[in-house]
Amino acid sequence: MRPPAAGDRINNYLLEELIGAGTFGQVWKARHHVFNDPVAIKIPTDAQYVRNLRREGVAVHGLRHPNIVRAIDLDPYAEQPYLVMEYVDGPSLRQIIEQHPAGMPIPAVVAVMRGVLAALDAAHRANLVHRDIKPENILIAGGKDLDGMDAARVKVADFGLGAAGRLTTASIMQSGSMTTEAGRSISGTIAYMSPEQRDGLPVDARSDLYSCGVVLFEMLTGERPAGTELPSHLRSDVPAWLDEVFQRLYTRYERRFASATEVLEAMNAARPPRVVSPRVMGRRGRGRVRGAYGWRCDGCGGPVEAGDRFCIHCGSQLVDDVPSCPACHGVVSAGDRYCTLCGQSL
Repeated sequence: MRPPAAGDRINNYLLEELIGAGTFGQVWKARHHVFNDPVAIKIPTDAQYVRNLRREGVAVHGLRHPNIVRAIDLDPYAEQPYLVMEYVDGPSLRQIIEQHPAGMPIPAVVAVMRGVLAALDAAHRANLVHRDIKPENILIAGGKDLDGMDAARVKVADFGLGAAGRLTTASIMQSGSMTTEAGRSISGTIAYMSPEQRDGLPVDARSDLYSCGVVLFEMLTGERPAGTELPSHLRSDVPAWLDEVFQRLYTRYERRFASATEVLEAMNAARPPRVVSPRVMGRRGRGRVRGAYGWRCDGCGGPVEAGDRFCIHCGSQLVDDVPSCPACHGVVSAGDRYCTLCGQSL
């Protein structure tokens, strides 16, 4: 199989620039030969991994979500097999973490985590487990500027492992990070794998959530978690509610959040005690307003999500009524049966 080169034509696209390469394939930036629209094209350079390309393309094609890199075209049977994807003009989360060795700004961390969880929620509802969540597979559209970071800029790439349904299948990644562990029966990056995945046991959505916990810790501190450390042990301005979210991600299977939806609900309901005083929490805030780039707090102007109850920047209450747990007084969702913070029956 001849390696592709700049200027080659793949179906309706002209290869322009190599943006990622690994042992089994390459990722090229290309343009439509008539419309000039940019795309990313995955091209296997090893014939035995063509089947993986087909599995990934078929699975991702069925996932239509703004936080998932979209599949546009696929032909694993062409003379030069290919998968055409949405081109994300921006860095990987790995590159951003490397620029913030002491940790990313907390509002940006929250926005990125919300984008990743939204993508995983859509994938899990389609019975697809990613199996390789790590900073290299999280792309940030629009560049490295984190001011006003919004979850809409987050794009999760490389569903190769999940699409294959087997942990032994290598993956060709848009980010260019192609990792295999020689002599092991499982693929992916070991540091981000759940214990059950490392042991070669069956995995489900909770395995991806464990990986999210590792990514969350790394975004907050610049380091991967070790032992029983919490993010706030390494960085004093990390709010307690983010520690709590991390603890329920980076833990044994039966104690983990059950779904990405549950994590998002806990984040939306979270009370940031290091920022908000009881006086502020007890009154109605100024609410939220819709701007050109999404929702913003009407008090401080900080970006918020449509489902947020409190502004994560200034602590203003954004809704009229906020139910709380009678035991620990933590904020809960109206339909919760148990408090996510203390376990009290509601």
